[in-house]
Amino acid sequence: MQVGDVYEVRGAVTDANTAASLGSGALPVFGTPYLVAMMEDAAFTYLQKEIPEGKSSVGVSVNIEHVSPTPIGMEVRVTAEVTAISPNGKMIDFKVTGYDEAGLIGEGTHRRAVIDVERFMAKCQGKLPSARQ
Repeated sequence: MQVGDVYEVRGAVTDANTAASLGSGALPVFGTPYLVAMMEDAAFTYLQKEIPEGKSSVGVSVNIEHVSPTPIGMEVRVTAEVTAISPNGKMIDFKVTGYDEAGLIGEGTHRRAVIDVERFMAKCQGKLPSARQ
């Protein structure tokens, strides 16, 4: 894993991933939450190939602008480029960019934290009332 590495994911815009289907808007266009999800997926999938077994990553921040609509039937392509790695390797920053067949549709930044799965899930489950007794 190093600064400059890039990972890409692709997907088609369908009725299922429109703003109207999710309720984040009323129009039959690619929904912003789905763009964010693809951006997170690109960064997550890249990291899963780079970190040891027993580790994973979780999103801790996303800051994007969705600058152009995409109609049903077009393909969306999203890239996640590593822009910074913390000295301890636990925080990874990405530049995320989305395109459709006509050009740029969104861009921004995304940060992920590398976590120990067992420890993270124990902390999460510790929030349940049954775990606090």
